[in-house]
Amino acid sequence: MPSQPRVSDTDACVAAILAHCDGHPRIAAPLGLGKPHGLLNAIYRAVDGTPGRSLTLFTALSLTRPSPGHGLQKRFLKPFLDRHFGEGFEDLDYAVAQAANRLPANISVHEFYMQSGALMGAHRAQRDYISQNYTHVARDLVERNINVLVQLVAVKREGGRLRISLSSNPDLTLDFIGRMADAGRPRPFCVAVAHPDMPFVSGHAEVDEGYFDLLLEPAVSPPLFALPRPPVDPAEYALGMHASALVRDGGTLQIGIGALSDAIVRALLLRHQQNGRWRVALASLDGGGVTHALMRKVGGDDRFTTGLYGASEMVMDGFMHLQQAGVLRRRAYDDLATERRAASGEDVGPAGGHYLRGAFLLGSRELYAWMHRSEQDDPDAIDMCRVSNVNHLYGDHQVLAALQRRGARFFNTCMMATLTGAAVSDGLENGLVVSGVGGQFNFVAMAHELADGRSLLLLRATRSKGGETVSNIRFSYGHETIPRHLRDVFITEYGVADLRGRSDEECVIAMLGIADARFVDELVEEAKAAGKLAPEFRVPDVWRAHTPQGLKAALRPLADDGLLDPFPFGSDFTTVERQLLPALGWLAARAASPRGWPALAGALLAPGRPVAGEEAAVARMGLDRPDSLADRLQARLVRAALRRA
Repeated sequence: MPSQPRVSDTDACVAAILAHCDGHPRIAAPLGLGKPHGLLNAIYRAVDGTPGRSLTLFTALSLTRPSPGHGLQKRFLKPFLDRHFGEGFEDLDYAVAQAANRLPANISVHEFYMQSGALMGAHRAQRDYISQNYTHVARDLVERNINVLVQLVAVKREGGRLRISLSSNPDLTLDFIGRMADAGRPRPFCVAVAHPDMPFVSGHAEVDEGYFDLLLEPAVSPPLFALPRPPVDPAEYALGMHASALVRDGGTLQIGIGALSDAIVRALLLRHQQNGRWRVALASLDGGGVTHALMRKVGGDDRFTTGLYGASEMVMDGFMHLQQAGVLRRRAYDDLATERRAASGEDVGPAGGHYLRGAFLLGSRELYAWMHRSEQDDPDAIDMCRVSNVNHLYGDHQVLAALQRRGARFFNTCMMATLTGAAVSDGLENGLVVSGVGGQFNFVAMAHELADGRSLLLLRATRSKGGETVSNIRFSYGHETIPRHLRDVFITEYGVADLRGRSDEECVIAMLGIADARFVDELVEEAKAAGKLAPEFRVPDVWRAHTPQGLKAALRPLADDGLLDPFPFGSDFTTVERQLLPALGWLAARAASPRGWPALAGALLAPGRPVAGEEAAVARMGLDRPDSLADRLQARLVRAALRRA
């Protein structure tokens, strides 16, 4: 296939795109990391305020830097965000305008997955959201008259030959272009934007040199989006411990992103590297023995001698940590005969086998560098491919995929769950979209199709709402992402609930057993009133320990061993910033509700005795030389919080 024209000027690329579609681009762009921010911003500016032009964009997960907010939050976050994202980082203009309800009338943005919680107040975003399974997006785009596709890529030159990799996002591009051809639709004008920091991935992610109609190689590229590593709190550690007992050696792992996923990875590493300590901690957490009972049925408590295989729509830092520790190492082969030999226990060698398959990549800069090294050292190890391969079983690869994904444990998070086993993950009952369905439904359904697969949904038992603590386990809720007929395993910090094949009453009892004790009696009464629980049911005494205080006691073995570091995989925050985090959290929690205001007043009146590192922390907040009454009050509050947190 002949090579495509190349340009280095972004404006020339925009001109070519506008000329191709007569000033009305209808663009498909990858989710997450694969969006070329610079090019999309240049197109946005060329259309914004220009009569006779329009822009329609179909995408998902438009990544923007968090807002630094105001007051003390801004004093803390702005220097951190400037440092973490780097000089020259470009936010997406359309995403910023969308969030501020300033999107021009001639520009429309349709997303099927939003940055979690970021667009709940964005009216156009809420109206233009398209609810889809990840695997249905390519099919549905065919009907949307797409005339342009843009994508960030990695390029490599070898002996005069240009190699192009879809790198972080082979997920939808290949499926979409293939479906357009199958439908007899015109091929969109395909534009690749090379980025020097995108990891080059060969295999299914590599395309022919002439796959794109135009290759833009800008002289300067903005830094890639890198996710800050979130802290893991004790309750999340407890949740991860319960989850880690349900993973079977030699099985398959799918996990998402965020603190809950980091907690699972950390617990899996403890199980593998410090097995004795892991067992003691799990026994302390599992007062009722429910986790151990399910562990004996579907999981394990030994080190990983065979190792795990990763099959996850998203490749994130956790897989890197598991591979580096020797946990992620079971290889899968795309030849059925070879895979059958491997499944029977034969050593078929590493050639042609991958220990991780994913559809898109997002995480830290360390992750991107690891991907780059993996390609150099072991190009078969990681396979980035179509989402249609990763997220469901159906098609020509069904028999092979089912064999590769043996012992699958698909971990996903949800916001709320009902006593009868429905999950709420993407939106609220008033219709507001928080994020999106993404691939969650795919993996839940696939777990039920695989002979030994399990779906495991993770959630915190409670959350803070307006300064008050509320239960995330509800009797019922007016919106569902996963219906109760697909119920399987739910996990909170208080344990596990195995709902597969159970009656409604059995499910209600199991879910009550992982709820926070402060809400159990009310939930019991609701279930009894609805006829889902026998009138004579009584709450077992062991459930009464399901409180923050009880959890703290159960976590003591981990705490005593120094294994509750909130940043188990390193931190993007400095030592001083890490000292400030709990202090600012203390202030925010008390400011969120009138009930906390007396504590703030007390802190102002009696801040307490100084602590080590206090002066450096106050200086980091820019409050070491306050020159106004407001600054002096803020400095006093920060000092008081540092002494109390």
